[in-house]
Amino acid sequence: MTIAVCPGSFDPLTLGHLDIVARARSLFDEVILGVARNSSKSALLTAEQRVEIARAALGATPGLEDVRVEIVPGLLMDFCREVGAAAVVKGLRGGADFDAELPMALMNRHLEGVETVFVPGDPALAHVASSLVKDVARFGGPIDDLVPAGVGDVVRRALVDRAGATPTTEGTGR
Repeated sequence: MTIAVCPGSFDPLTLGHLDIVARARSLFDEVILGVARNSSKSALLTAEQRVEIARAALGATPGLEDVRVEIVPGLLMDFCREVGAAAVVKGLRGGADFDAELPMALMNRHLEGVETVFVPGDPALAHVASSLVKDVARFGGPIDDLVPAGVGDVVRRALVDRAGATPTTEGTGR
């Protein structure tokens, strides 16, 4: 049985992420969505919220109900060793993603011998990034067509909780 890990911060999970997980699921016997804590990013959602969102979205997506969702508590390669993963699957939207991901893939292979499989993202979702979703939501823009059902509400609620105010439409050009 070949296991692959799809790691990411998933802050929040987007339809682009689900696309990559679905294609990874068609390639590997088992796929684990690994929710990582990225020390270089300030997360909007807690790791527990991101796990809950991912489990709900995958459970509601035909063919992805059996994808496990786990927190990656530290180094990705330690997690891969613990779960017996033979591969890491990363989605690429364009050249900038490749430039960022290649050094990590080479380091992961160096550390643990785990290969990284790059999957080109669906061109229809190439503009969807978690950071952009949060930015649009922060200014009151529509995000529900970029994320799985229910995720938009969680993001908007987290923004209100963080700011102590309602997201605004100022600066959106609307």
